[in-house]
Amino acid sequence: MEARDIIKRPVITERSSDLMGEKKYTFEVDTRANKTQVKHAIEEVFGVDVSKVNIMNYKGKYKRMGRYAGYTNKRRKAIVTLTAASKEIEFFEA
Repeated sequence: MEARDIIKRPVITERSSDLMGEKKYTFEVDTRANKTQVKHAIEEVFGVDVSKVNIMNYKGKYKRMGRYAGYTNKRRKAIVTLTAASKEIEFFEA
């Protein structure tokens, strides 16, 4: 998989914004990607040094619309911790 295929999008929530002060960034990643693939993709795309990767899997929720029922998409979230010497990732250009 290409690096741009592994990283889908950054997750911007209040909690993830607080973690950015500790050099921890949250991304939604491909469900087939493992920790080492996520680490190499982040380092390649953003040019930073990654020290640790934590991954969480989320199951799809059961939803109904009238008589039609199904599950939402499952997803995978990665929290990436950068080294102290690494530069920060800029999501919002000021």
